[in-house]
Amino acid sequence: MAIKLNQTLKRVEIQKFELDNTIVFNYFDNLPADLRDERLIRALYIGVLALMEDRISSFLSKTSNELGTELESLKMIFEMKKDLFYKSTIKGTLAEDEIAEFLNEYFLSKKMKDKALLTGNAAGELLRNKTGDIVCEINGLPDLKIAIECKFDKSLKLGSIESKDVFIRKTDTAWSQLIESQANRNSKVSLIVFDISLIDNSILKFCENVGYIPEIGFIAIIDSQKGDYSNLVIAYMLARDIALNAKTIELDKDILAVIVNRIIKDINEITAVKSLVQKNIDNNKEILKQIEKSILLMEFNQQYLIQFLETGTLTKKDLLSFYSGEEIKDRFKLIEKDINEI
Repeated sequence: MAIKLNQTLKRVEIQKFELDNTIVFNYFDNLPADLRDERLIRALYIGVLALMEDRISSFLSKTSNELGTELESLKMIFEMKKDLFYKSTIKGTLAEDEIAEFLNEYFLSKKMKDKALLTGNAAGELLRNKTGDIVCEINGLPDLKIAIECKFDKSLKLGSIESKDVFIRKTDTAWSQLIESQANRNSKVSLIVFDISLIDNSILKFCENVGYIPEIGFIAIIDSQKGDYSNLVIAYMLARDIALNAKTIELDKDILAVIVNRIIKDINEITAVKSLVQKNIDNNKEILKQIEKSILLMEFNQQYLIQFLETGTLTKKDLLSFYSGEEIKDRFKLIEKDINEI
């Protein structure tokens, strides 16, 4: 094997590469032929990251002469998976791969015809949107799907609609990712997976194992360090039952509850504005902005309430638009500019 560094292209070139290693052979032997090249590049990248970690590099040099081949390999796998998963920038991709692999093994063990498919970089129904890392086809049916978003990210909050302020900068939340996944992958149900070591307290307060937000989706909290995916199985099987047994009804009370909660929140804002007017007349401009903001919100909510009452439901795209409230931000900016010029 000859390794050549192409300084012009900043590229590593390897000729006549061969490797006599049982673990590596077995791994690639179990992969489809069309995935082997991509996985080899990924394995090389992960290996370089591992060697760049001082603790792992030290570990490898220490154990190379002290341990037998099998024990060394097992310990190496454990340490590399733990450190790379929690310290490197590729933990998201590894999480998706491991969860999809676990689900497919579970389906096989239970003799289920379900399939977990990685979406990779493929966009979905929403323009240039890749939300929904895994799509599970129930009984192998492409039209009966569960969308799964993997978020091993401590910055992601729960983001319930009662606490959302549509006038601040848009940020991803568990709610938004669940709605977005379902709309983008055109699935019956959506599920978001968190790891216990990388999760915001707002989500832990809502649920410690498995949580359900009516008409929004499921939350599953796993412990990948311990290899505990039991909560994922529970959430998936519940989501599967909903997808299989969902029936069209004249009035969707869960969605109505979401809209009513938003309206209640906005009524409280108007009451707060009234109190502000009575207390401090010098803040008229800010008060006027709050009133205009509340009026915009009420008109916006009324628009979706009328649509909901006419049809009995909202599409997932409509529900995503309702949750984000993006369309009223530009209108408020123009009103705010006029108020500032008074």
